[in-house]
Amino acid sequence: MKTFGGPALFLDRSDINTDEIIPAKYLTEITKEDLKPYLLEDLKLPGFDPKSDKTFGAGAVVTRANFGCGSSREHAPWVFEVNGINVVIAQSFARIFRQNMFNCGMAAIELSPEKIDQLFSYAGAADVAIEVDVANTTLTIKGGGREESMQFEISPFDKALVLAGGWVDYADSKY
Repeated sequence: MKTFGGPALFLDRSDINTDEIIPAKYLTEITKEDLKPYLLEDLKLPGFDPKSDKTFGAGAVVTRANFGCGSSREHAPWVFEVNGINVVIAQSFARIFRQNMFNCGMAAIELSPEKIDQLFSYAGAADVAIEVDVANTTLTIKGGGREESMQFEISPFDKALVLAGGWVDYADSKY
């Protein structure tokens, strides 16, 4: 079974758009692998370095509201996927970005503002990691000598897509 999560990358801003996730100038690349070095290249946040080991070593992203807004492009989830990030946790997502995540077999988890704030309380700690159990709709965050778990909601169909590995694998198993 696929594991979800890993070292956490905290992006403390709402309205991070698809052009900041993967700049449009790279959309002509032929393979997902070709997108890899451009993850979050145009994202501007105080203290954030898109080329850092923390960015490229992440397995999960924690962010604020309306993540993935802007152009509707599959390249945005793809650049996360090719970099080993298979979970994005936010207060809300742009609808098309969220569905593209599920269609690619990746988890897009929506939590209340209070729960997002709880996760951000770990942002300064060393070695913060998030593990997500999609089947049981539970996530666990660990770091700085603390650990806590919380439940999340996902529709039965979107859960099935994620657990199958995405839309293609889901369709192959059903049709």
